[in-house]
Amino acid sequence: MEIEETQNPSSDGDFFSQAPLPSTERKGRHRKRGQGKRAAGEWLVVVVVALLVAFLVRTFLFQTFYIPSASMEPTLQIGDRIIVSKITYDIRSPERGDIVVFHAPTAEHNACGDPGVTDLVKRVIGLPGETIGSRGNNVTINGKAIAEPWFPATPLGPPITTQKIPAGQYFVMGDNRTDSCDSRTWGTVPRSNIIGHVVFRIWPISRIGVP
Repeated sequence: MEIEETQNPSSDGDFFSQAPLPSTERKGRHRKRGQGKRAAGEWLVVVVVALLVAFLVRTFLFQTFYIPSASMEPTLQIGDRIIVSKITYDIRSPERGDIVVFHAPTAEHNACGDPGVTDLVKRVIGLPGETIGSRGNNVTINGKAIAEPWFPATPLGPPITTQKIPAGQYFVMGDNRTDSCDSRTWGTVPRSNIIGHVVFRIWPISRIGVP
């Protein structure tokens, strides 16, 4: 009598590896792979959107800057980090007392010997159309001494040559009047050079606040 050869599942491991998977298990594995791809795609979208938002904020709204010199002491000190609003002057014009960051004029490079400096931070003192000068330690606007409540009384240092500020230009000075290379030396700043208004100091933690 002819005997048919059979396999014993309990003794042959290959029998199980060659058997087809149940349809529900195959679907589960495909579903997990699909979910993993979707999750990776979602994270990629999140990262791209975050980078885009950061770029737009830095370009059009706010930017951080580092203070490398003592020209704005005591208001801003070496090592301070500040936030500059780029939209303030889309709403209004710069005002006396505003602290602004601006692109350094060519004349500043020649007068102060800082060819590597691209941006500066100073306080707006004189506005377009005004006649600015000085008398003793006081700044004068149109012949009258002005109050400057922004910082403690400080020596003026180099005097201000009496001059009329051209239209669209601003006379800026450092708060550390005796150690600031500013409009007294290299002239006024065009409105187009102003990057924005300093609105907040974020570092160091002990000095966080509006400058």
